[in-house]
Amino acid sequence: MDTLAVQKVGRSYQIDLQGLTMQLLLATAALSVILRPHPVVGAAVSPAITKNVVLNVGNTKLAPDGFSRSVVVANGQYPGPLITANKGDNLVVTVNNRLTDPTMRRSTSLDFDGIFFSTPNSFNEGTPFVTTCPISPGASYTYTVPLTDQSGTFWYHSQLSVQYVDGLRGPLIVYDPQDPLANLYDVDNENTIWQVGDWWHNTTIPLLAGYVATGIVPVSDSGTFNGVGRFQGGPEVPFFVQNVTPGKRYRFRIINQSARNVFTMSVDSHDLTHFEPPAIIEADGVATSPMVVNQIEILAGQRYSVVLNANQPVANYWINAPFVGGDPSRNLNQNATLSRAILRYDGAPKADPATSMTLGPLNPNALVEANLRPFAAEVPPEPDVNITLNLVVTAGKAQWNVNGVSYLPPKSPTLLRILEGADKAADFNVTENTFILPRNAVIQVDFPPNDDDEAHQQLLAHQVE
Repeated sequence: MDTLAVQKVGRSYQIDLQGLTMQLLLATAALSVILRPHPVVGAAVSPAITKNVVLNVGNTKLAPDGFSRSVVVANGQYPGPLITANKGDNLVVTVNNRLTDPTMRRSTSLDFDGIFFSTPNSFNEGTPFVTTCPISPGASYTYTVPLTDQSGTFWYHSQLSVQYVDGLRGPLIVYDPQDPLANLYDVDNENTIWQVGDWWHNTTIPLLAGYVATGIVPVSDSGTFNGVGRFQGGPEVPFFVQNVTPGKRYRFRIINQSARNVFTMSVDSHDLTHFEPPAIIEADGVATSPMVVNQIEILAGQRYSVVLNANQPVANYWINAPFVGGDPSRNLNQNATLSRAILRYDGAPKADPATSMTLGPLNPNALVEANLRPFAAEVPPEPDVNITLNLVVTAGKAQWNVNGVSYLPPKSPTLLRILEGADKAADFNVTENTFILPRNAVIQVDFPPNDDDEAHQQLLAHQVE
């Protein structure tokens, strides 16, 4: 398993690569940085088992927010079925491509967001034309994913273009039987996962075509919470209900499965993370030192675990999940206030909360990401190589530039050319923006300030500390 230790200083990241035959840093429009977990010293390790999963990817009609449309989903549902495993297990996922709708992409590929991949297993990472080829209609592919020492909250989704916006996205939870923070919560199961995401009434092919033509990013019609939502003027789809028992402490795993929207999560009259209010105990698959907050801003692709103490009077409470993502005047279906769910105590009436819908607490004790600290920290060594990535959006165009280059998918996957002997920058297209890094080196990546500082970057199959 490739490992790295990374330290963030301002907008710089130091990355320690160990055991790599060759590592390519592929700079694209979507680079992000996350934290790597480390095993608890001396913890017992459960015997690894193989977890087999079958995902039949096909088209069906669904109406998550009351508007019926053709979608791309796994096993007929949105979000996709829950995949669970334990730390150290081997995950074997067979994807059967049964897509037929000609109005959407009919090939597909799967990414396990946040999971590490070793060099010999890179082709299972799922990035089309970089590490793998897409799965064609009627074909199948089996992903083999050794989970090694990772645990936490992850998700899977289509990695082909923006196909997951059409519905192919779902949760992946890797449990740690020796979780060092298990004493902080009583309940952590398939019923304590919160999946939020943007939802669109149009399919991604015309949405993307409009973006490319105008440079204006589309605005979602609604937001969904565990697969249901409402849009302005639409039917009153029942809100998702989270049932709780008074006196219990719940670990809620929050996943933002959006393409664009940023959600702001809170629960009326409750904090998030034990010690009375709720507390954050995990970020992007990394156990963190508990931090008490009552509001969390979560960007697309991010995941948090929070502990909520069900210590309030028996009643119904709003779970607020308003979002931002472009100018709402461009889509009159959007009403972010309708993005929410209900926290229902045992014994409370089956009704909406008596309080009005709000965007969250008036005086929020909001999460400041810079204050998060890993539960088991590691100091990285000094860097051997420094890389600067300047991110610039071309005005009026749907074009990101990284160091002056706009990425274009190669005709032959990058990994395939490596297997054929490519080993220097000249062997790759300029528009692949490929960096060849030395083995066992510490790499520092700097992101200078840019005009779109709300953008976040992702380094797939790695985590950053």
